[in-house]
Amino acid sequence: MIVIADYSNNRIIQWKIGDTNGKVVAGGNGAGKRLDQLNGPIDVLIDKETDSLIICDWQNRRVVRWSRRSGTTQGEILIDNVDPCRLAMDDQRYLYISDTQKHEARRY
Repeated sequence: MIVIADYSNNRIIQWKIGDTNGKVVAGGNGAGKRLDQLNGPIDVLIDKETDSLIICDWQNRRVVRWSRRSGTTQGEILIDNVDPCRLAMDDQRYLYISDTQKHEARRY
């Protein structure tokens, strides 16, 4: 399985092996600030421990989490007022976010 941040279409797409089409798993409701919308998602990672997606919602200046469980229709804001560009998570589950405005990486 691969998960792709579809920046131009404001959504996260999941592709499973053998699929002929991807499935929208986050966003996909147009660009916006609502919790069911993304605006320029630029990076995404899978948090296996919580079975969720962590997303750099770049144009909204936030990092959001979307559950991968069936029926999820919106995310929750994890970090606000940042200019997130890239994400990483280490073995101890610390989240690292690069902030393009401040030219730094932060650990959460």
